[in-house]
Amino acid sequence: MTNKRTLGTVTERRAEQYLESIGYEILERNYRVKTGEIDLIGRDDKSLCFIEVKYRKDLRFGLPEEAVTPLKMRTIRRTAEWYLLTHPHPAEFELRFDVVAMDDTELRLYKNAF
Repeated sequence: MTNKRTLGTVTERRAEQYLESIGYEILERNYRVKTGEIDLIGRDDKSLCFIEVKYRKDLRFGLPEEAVTPLKMRTIRRTAEWYLLTHPHPAEFELRFDVVAMDDTELRLYKNAF
């Protein structure tokens, strides 16, 4: 049986490989500060993207994207603010919050999800 942390690492790596295959450049993995964590931070053309990865084995608890609640969005935004304070980026970059939702058979990317 796989523990949750190992499963999280595997699914985040799967999401990362997909994003790289469509042109994203991954800058950070599991960025953590006292305000929270962001699974992946990357560039997509001229966008700096803060990416939440959600996985569900089955739909018993709903779609994975439904787990990105308003509280989770607020936590990600606060963590992104800290990242921006400590990591300079070009002024022309747009900021974006993306969600990668996946199960064992499908992966969905929501650009500018919130």
